[in-house]
Amino acid sequence: MTSPSFLHENFLLQTKTAAVLFHEYAKLMPIIDYHNHLPPQQIAENQSFDNISKIWLYGDHYKWRAMRINGADESYCTGDKSDFEKFEKWAETVPYTWRNPLFHWTAMEMKRYFGVDTLLNKVNAAAIYAHCNELLQTSEYKVRPLLTKMNVRAVCTTDDPLDSLEFHQAMKNEGEGSLKMLPAFRPDKFILIKNANFASFVRKLADLTSISILNYGDLVQALSQRADFFASLGCQLSDHGLEYICAENYTASEVDRIFKKALQGESISQEESHIYMSSILFDLGCLYHKLGWIQQFHIGAMRNNNLRALRNLGPDTGWDSIGDWSQASNLSKFLARLDEEDQLTKTIIYNLNPADNAVMASMIGNFNDGSVAGKIQYGSGWWFLDQKDGMEQQMNTLSNMGLLSKFVGMLTDSRSFLSFPRHEYFRRILCNIFGNEIENGELPTDIPWAGKIIQDICYHNIREYLGWEK
Repeated sequence: MTSPSFLHENFLLQTKTAAVLFHEYAKLMPIIDYHNHLPPQQIAENQSFDNISKIWLYGDHYKWRAMRINGADESYCTGDKSDFEKFEKWAETVPYTWRNPLFHWTAMEMKRYFGVDTLLNKVNAAAIYAHCNELLQTSEYKVRPLLTKMNVRAVCTTDDPLDSLEFHQAMKNEGEGSLKMLPAFRPDKFILIKNANFASFVRKLADLTSISILNYGDLVQALSQRADFFASLGCQLSDHGLEYICAENYTASEVDRIFKKALQGESISQEESHIYMSSILFDLGCLYHKLGWIQQFHIGAMRNNNLRALRNLGPDTGWDSIGDWSQASNLSKFLARLDEEDQLTKTIIYNLNPADNAVMASMIGNFNDGSVAGKIQYGSGWWFLDQKDGMEQQMNTLSNMGLLSKFVGMLTDSRSFLSFPRHEYFRRILCNIFGNEIENGELPTDIPWAGKIIQDICYHNIREYLGWEK
């Protein structure tokens, strides 16, 4: 299979209007990637990579899942096979990924970064591997030039409260450049109280902040101190990866008792966990409001389903799936509790279960109070929904129940420096939706206005949401 790529200039653009909207409006917009899992050290140090496997396959659980389904042994994913053997096994898998978004993403990443216009497969793997590796040895293929090549203006990494942020500090010390790298506050390990390492995490936080964390109030104080430090380095967002939001009724003494039990290593019941989480989420929400941050909630992932794989390989290696918890009631109660106290900050909510699309899209309208355009956002298709069908469903649902025109748009949520064509993918899908509806008479033939809405979704809305100058 050595056929030319199908990625012609109007890929995914089914009408002339869609093509105009993409090429004359969307394509021009810079990228603010406001949520990803890129390693800050590699950005700060402008790292180069020895070969394509190291920048493209390492840590990519999307590809690993596909390889396993195709019959690849684990040694080709997380194991001890050579980098070329891993690349070759992925190349062997690619032709079998038709209709999976990985097929589109692979072709786009090969073409946009390396100029490879043939479809990757086992036969041409060695030649493409050599070609990509040769380019990776040049200065243009270090991390920062790769980002600027995709017109990336800023990346917001995902960082633990215990992180030193030394690499964010190093980039800040460089002064203003063409690329911003800002931290985002991810305090999950201090929310998930049933985690076996919870008490250890709290002790580390106490050491880091020089606060003796003996009770729940001390914990909130220590987290507040770390949030202030994050803010000093430009942090404007928090993020939380939770199965569901908790919003139980509680008393301060109840929460303190549960927290002290966890500090002593005692077993915490599910009911106690929900009470504690209800309190810490509220208090963190108040903290974010005080700092003027945006809070993000990624809801609905059922993680680490394969216990044998978790034991042997650890988390984040491709064994997660969509959960089916009830989301609406607690989410409503949580947002209402913050709103009632005038403590509800800008909020982005992402669901992993597509059955919750309408729940999320309608929920945000309850708390958009007119103080800020699009204050409460229904976030872009995430993880298993980060594909053409998922993006279209998310945008169609948002259009039906809210204002797509105020949507803050796409992000990569990725660990890979080669994932930024996903923004192009999103933009083509967005333009195709508008183009088709203009041409079939469902929307007016007002190209400049449609173009403005598209440019807002691609760039201006998130820039304004963050409060950044043009």
